[in-house]
Amino acid sequence: MVYMPKIEFRHVRKSFDGNAVLRDVTLEVREGESLAIIGRSGSGKSVMLKHMVGLVRPDAGQVLVDREDITVMRERDLFRVRRKFGFLFQSAALLDSLTVGENVGLALRELSACPPEEVARVVREKLAMVGLSGVEGVMPADLSGGMRKRVGLARAIALEPEIVLYDEPTTGLDPVMSDAINELIVRLRDNLSITSVVVTHDMVSVRKVADRVAMLFEGNIIFSGTVEDLDSCPDPVVRQFVEGRAEGPIRPVTER
Repeated sequence: MVYMPKIEFRHVRKSFDGNAVLRDVTLEVREGESLAIIGRSGSGKSVMLKHMVGLVRPDAGQVLVDREDITVMRERDLFRVRRKFGFLFQSAALLDSLTVGENVGLALRELSACPPEEVARVVREKLAMVGLSGVEGVMPADLSGGMRKRVGLARAIALEPEIVLYDEPTTGLDPVMSDAINELIVRLRDNLSITSVVVTHDMVSVRKVADRVAMLFEGNIIFSGTVEDLDSCPDPVVRQFVEGRAEGPIRPVTER
């Protein structure tokens, strides 16, 4: 089977205030797959997500989306590429002054020519997809953490993106709600043919949602492969993370 790259990092380097965050990152996200990016806090996972949508530009290297190098694009062309993405933020990032329905329909109202009745239809449809029918008039402050995440996900898919980026989607949720979010990620990937990139510390989520896994450590990708490959990887840094052990410090066997 031939896998088409949807997103590519080619020797990407990025520093902030002289501190190297991404040292030499080369990675592919394949079309239609769910890739989990794991690593310790502060390892640069969220910085990678920002590179994917051109919110951050690398100091060196290339980031390609559908074979277009977005690192050299003007803002107008970046806007076109960003329309391919939906983004579920760690905090859900709902606007508390808007109702659930207004939050979900925000991009439709701002970025498309949809009439109000079509916006309302899409909002109902997307909320139903995440198991939240009938809550359009509810305010975000009246929602649980898990419901806020699901509203954020409905908003992320409102414009029918080709790619959805998830930044720590289960953080702060109990195990039952975490599993519900994981199920939604899998269902959306399968039913809508969405390419998914999931940044997470949660190994339960990784095992549930990931077709492939990449681990970022000290600015380098030190592992890339399937969940089965991850379980058999002998690298001590990978083993420490997967098994949740605190002893250290440990350095990787190889950096590739």
